[in-house]
Amino acid sequence: MLANPFKLKKLGILGMNNRNINYIGKHNDRKNFPLVDNKLKTKKLAQEHNISVPELLGYIQYQVEINHFEDYIKNQDGFVIKPAQGSGGKGILVIVKRVNDKFIKPSGEELNYTDIKRHISNILSGLYSLGGRNDVAVFEKLVDFDNAFDGFSYEGVPDVRVIVYQGFPTLSMMRLSTSNSDGKANLHQGAVGVGIDIKTGKALNAVQFGKPITTHPDTNRNLKELVVPYWDEILHLSARCYEMTNMGYLGADIVIDKIRGPLVLELNARPGLAIQIANDIGALKKFNLIDELKDKNKSLEEKVAFAKEHF
Repeated sequence: MLANPFKLKKLGILGMNNRNINYIGKHNDRKNFPLVDNKLKTKKLAQEHNISVPELLGYIQYQVEINHFEDYIKNQDGFVIKPAQGSGGKGILVIVKRVNDKFIKPSGEELNYTDIKRHISNILSGLYSLGGRNDVAVFEKLVDFDNAFDGFSYEGVPDVRVIVYQGFPTLSMMRLSTSNSDGKANLHQGAVGVGIDIKTGKALNAVQFGKPITTHPDTNRNLKELVVPYWDEILHLSARCYEMTNMGYLGADIVIDKIRGPLVLELNARPGLAIQIANDIGALKKFNLIDELKDKNKSLEEKVAFAKEHF
């Protein structure tokens, strides 16, 4: 029934073709795509704009450097290795602790040095990158997520996805890792998506694999109880990402560290559409309201205030 185009239009659902042509194509200049498609470039750009990001431990560009990977993680119990040009969570390896010569994933699976080297080699060869291009393996410090999310995420770091349209935070969801997602906050891999109210930072609805749920599948925590801390700061941070990249249709992924607070994890010039399901509302209803504004030349604070009042 939801596939009926007339019903989708009435609900204000943004579809793939409309998104690609009228939002990504219209509001995102192609010359700016490398700023968000490459996680290493995004991190360096954010640092130039004094935007907090997870700590960069180092990166490897060439196969001959692989044997020296431990130089970057020798003082880290937990860390993350990711492809600079990966998408959809592909190629991200999360290590939560080390036991002697073993590296432990969120699932409890043990990897050895050979496994880590193989994974880095696969990243460099472009196995996970956009277009299969040669890539860079980026090493980040594992985020120690805020206690506010205890029981809401399973063996992984939850993140907040905010859709920013012309500088206005318009839609948001919390992505919570599960045993299915192997510690990654990726909906396609089985993470839970919880729609978040823009005004309050409180949970609205939750879905997993596109179907409504009420409790976390691994912890049984009631997802309606979720309240995102630092909410105003997160909205301002996401709006600053628009100013940093000048991309009018953007997904900002933000994590909350126990000590450092909100950090920009990465940006996405082609954010997915499942956030509408998590919020039980079509994105077009919000985008149209912004398009109807006679004066869009508002300050960052004014845009955030508008979003909190109307969304």
